[in-house]
Amino acid sequence: MILTTKNSIREALNNETTINKICLQIGAKDYEVQKLASIARNKKIKIEYLPKLALDKKFGKNQGIVAETVEFKYSTVEEILQSANSSLPFILILDGINDTHNFGAIIRSAECAGVHGIIIPKDRAVPVNETVIKTSTGATSNVMIARVSNINNEIDKLKKQGLWVWAAEAGGNDIYKTNLNGPIAIVIGSEGNGISRLTKEKCDGIISMPMMGKINSLNASVATGIVLFEVLRQRRS
Repeated sequence: MILTTKNSIREALNNETTINKICLQIGAKDYEVQKLASIARNKKIKIEYLPKLALDKKFGKNQGIVAETVEFKYSTVEEILQSANSSLPFILILDGINDTHNFGAIIRSAECAGVHGIIIPKDRAVPVNETVIKTSTGATSNVMIARVSNINNEIDKLKKQGLWVWAAEAGGNDIYKTNLNGPIAIVIGSEGNGISRLTKEKCDGIISMPMMGKINSLNASVATGIVLFEVLRQRRS
């Protein structure tokens, strides 16, 4: 996997992600780039020096430094629950997000909101790839992500563990009038089709944001951010 931004490379270095090699632009004077290169040297990571034109040709748009890492390591749902320790579990379930930029932005919001982990399906959904990592600005290094065969089965398991599972979609209870405290999982649907019928039926209820305009939907990453931070607000009240 290739990381081409300073933020994603910094997170990879700080979180002990296995980095096979750093490619550094010859003559790069950016302070942050030099600092990252220094950290890489201290960690005994191989550094290859390339002229700007060669670096751009090989990796495309970059910030003067590129990291080649091993493929993203997914977690299990059990590991996500264990990571909550004594805290109330806070899990995000994505039902078929297919846009890499939306997925990256969602991961970033989840990390900032204190989500313990994200569950995604193996089929009909974008995996964690270079674009997702780049868009998340390194948040993939701090959020556990489980990739499962059937999210409906996982919802059943989470409910048996005592979590309330809410589908975020139009036509439900007002999110600001619904008690979202306690162990919780939030389900967000795909950009075009929303949450699948069976998945919605598995949930304990539906929560919705009041909409005042003529357009009745929000971008998936924007909607996710609003929902997650409402959960956080209620938990801190």
